[in-house]
Amino acid sequence: MTGPTQPETPALAAATAMFVEVLVIGIGALTAATLLLIALIGPATTAKLAPVAGSSAAAGAGLAAAYALGILIDRAADAALTPHRRRLRTRFFASNAAYAQARLRLADVPVLAARADYARSRMRICRGWTFNTLLLTLTADLAMLRYSFEHRPLILCTITVLGLATTFGFYRSWRALTETGYRKLAEQTTTPTASPPVPAQTQPGSVSS
Repeated sequence: MTGPTQPETPALAAATAMFVEVLVIGIGALTAATLLLIALIGPATTAKLAPVAGSSAAAGAGLAAAYALGILIDRAADAALTPHRRRLRTRFFASNAAYAQARLRLADVPVLAARADYARSRMRICRGWTFNTLLLTLTADLAMLRYSFEHRPLILCTITVLGLATTFGFYRSWRALTETGYRKLAEQTTTPTASPPVPAQTQPGSVSS
């Protein structure tokens, strides 16, 4: 009698990693949406809704909303950066078919495939957070404008500068990870060229002409 079928660990790990990626991106998007809501309803209404936000039902709804927003931001960021990504890919692959064949060859080497998946995971997070930090900067500025406090212009300027710098940092990280991923894929899947023939060595005792 055969034992129970074992779960497909690699597939389960990949699904878990994808869920975490989307959730990490979605948390940022949900925070930006919350800041926008605070900016729209004002301080008084925000204070009234604060106790509701701490309930278990709100936490569950927030988790679901974060996941849904994560999918939305991930797709939007991918669509916006696709032209740039394709330009980077043409540096290492002449066509889409060549890139697809390289991906298939890499899949035959589990260790390299796992490393490539990890690199793509980091790339997707940086891609999503490029948009998240831009949204967070805008919504944080809008929310701050609804409150009266000391040194507001300085705080607004600080938030804006730090937000734009972080956005640029995530974009540069995405670009570097994407370019490095294509370069490594090309290097790891290129068929090595034949070695040049070794010249025949002169036999001992032979006389040169």
